[in-house]
Amino acid sequence: MDGSQIVIWILVGLAAGVLASFVVPNGFGILGDICVGMAGAFVGGWVFGALHWHAPFTGIAGVIVVAFIGACILLLVLRLIRRTTGGSSWRTK
Repeated sequence: MDGSQIVIWILVGLAAGVLASFVVPNGFGILGDICVGMAGAFVGGWVFGALHWHAPFTGIAGVIVVAFIGACILLLVLRLIRRTTGGSSWRTK
């Protein structure tokens, strides 16, 4: 993986994470949203593959849409985990 591919992954993760944090509130800040977006790309790719779906667009737009959907799923799961464990004890109040 060369430097340009890493930059593309970061930009896709940023776009997907920020868009997902608008849809699913209580994000994790800009760096956390980038991480959630990058992880969401893998989650979205897995979900789309498991359901035999294809990205609605070709190119980078399709990748961002799949990553966005995966990031939304991941944020919802993280929110449920945070809620069932009694809140976020790792943050200072």
